Amino acid sequence: METQQQARCTREAVPAVSRVAIIGGGISGLAAAKELAGHDPVVFEATPSIGGVWKHCVYRSTRLQTPRPDYEFSDFSWRNRDDPTFPTHDEIIDYLESYADRFDLWRYIVFGAKVVGVKFLGGASAGFTELWSGTGEPLQGKPMWEVGVSTGDSDDVQWYKFEFVVMCTGKYGDVPRMPVFPPGKGPEVFKGQVMHSLDYCKLNEQETVDLMRGNKVVVVGYKKSAIDLALECAQANQGEGGQSCTMLVRTLHWVVPSYSIWGLPFFLFFSTRFSQLFYERPNQGLLRSLLCRLMTPLKAGVSKFIESYLSWKLPLGKYGLRPEHPFVEDYASCQMAILPDGFFEMADRDLIRFRRSDGGWGFSENGVVLDDGTEVEADLVFLATGFEGKDKLRAVLPEPFRGLVVNKSSMMPLYRGTIHPLIPNMAFVGYVESVSNLHTSELRCRWLSGLLGGRFKLPSVEEMVRHVDGETEAMRRTTRFYRRHCISTYSIHDSDAMCADLGDRVHRKSNWLAELFAPYNNQDYKQD
Repeated sequence: METQQQARCTREAVPAVSRVAIIGGGISGLAAAKELAGHDPVVFEATPSIGGVWKHCVYRSTRLQTPRPDYEFSDFSWRNRDDPTFPTHDEIIDYLESYADRFDLWRYIVFGAKVVGVKFLGGASAGFTELWSGTGEPLQGKPMWEVGVSTGDSDDVQWYKFEFVVMCTGKYGDVPRMPVFPPGKGPEVFKGQVMHSLDYCKLNEQETVDLMRGNKVVVVGYKKSAIDLALECAQANQGEGGQSCTMLVRTLHWVVPSYSIWGLPFFLFFSTRFSQLFYERPNQGLLRSLLCRLMTPLKAGVSKFIESYLSWKLPLGKYGLRPEHPFVEDYASCQMAILPDGFFEMADRDLIRFRRSDGGWGFSENGVVLDDGTEVEADLVFLATGFEGKDKLRAVLPEPFRGLVVNKSSMMPLYRGTIHPLIPNMAFVGYVESVSNLHTSELRCRWLSGLLGGRFKLPSVEEMVRHVDGETEAMRRTTRFYRRHCISTYSIHDSDAMCADLGDRVHRKSNWLAELFAPYNNQDYKQD
């Protein structure tokens, strides 16, 4: 252990002027540090540890929703990658620390360094030129950003200059999304306790049990964090004196018990080049648009096939939890949740209950009031209402860039999921979702390394804006939940484009049969 700690020597000093800053030490920040190691990057991490959301925003029961082989870096496999169980958050942290050990990433990291602001040094017009950053070059031999950092408990801010900044602060954690209520309907009228899931994550196991045991609990939400929280509540309330946990479901989404549908592996439906032929991709041509239109009945049939299995396997009808929208809309927006073991068993034992509230809800003195006037009594209300990751960016970016973080569709307009056409000399990694966010971030960091290394040039600002607008429109036509920047139905095409930019092979399989019908995963993108 002592030898390991000695090997994990972090950066002791930050030069006044450097080439690359990376803000955030989660998965994306580590991938960026590894790919940009040739630029001796400075990684600012606000907390005392790496791991990001997996370290600071998980419950004790939280597991990955993806099998190990689908959630690993292309050049660093899990030691136990054949283990069929989904990894726990502790296993994920161990894997990330081992990755940092393997590639000696600790030497770039400054822990306890919170970025409180950035200043642009490039002039008022640099973000609004024909070429990105004025010249199209990401590294121009002079500082373009000044990064303000506070350390420890001090209010003092130290400023450091960089040619390029990579934002890896993530979409989850840190800034809770809080519902807004009309006067007299907010938590101020409730005599019990209200807690966001972010605050729940900070409690230890005994504290969570003590908090929920014997109390009437309402969990607001029906996504992964809400489902995990409700299960922990039910487990804490087993036995004499236990109370039911009520989930307040506002928007229904499809949930999946495993990656098998009627005995067929899930990847057959969405993760092969052949299966993705039928789904719209950004900026496609007329022939592909015609093909997608002709294949509409087939796509609907695939969605119905999956829905039939889920409706048979799970008691969705019994509890009024069967969504009216097609399964593919949840998959295309990365909203599909894998159910934890025992969830509906707890519902069958009446330890988890479900109440629908499509039109809104509010607080009363004794609990929550639904849109139909029904009151649900509660001692404790958990808000599993998500996070405002983009607000973290707005908090540190200066004007006018702060107002450009999202477009009119509330999406981050990122070319190749990385470069904002109107924010110069800065990249954003970790803001695009897929079935494997780790793979998505790793490939973007490799693409970014190629950009900074001069392996290719960016298109004009106008072309990049047109491209990201096309991406938004493709998502809008695929799913009603398009505001989540998710590439699940065209992930292979997305990877093809980055490989083509880098001059790498686009088709990564050994033969045409595998190219069409075998699933694509991280291992296909090992560097040649």
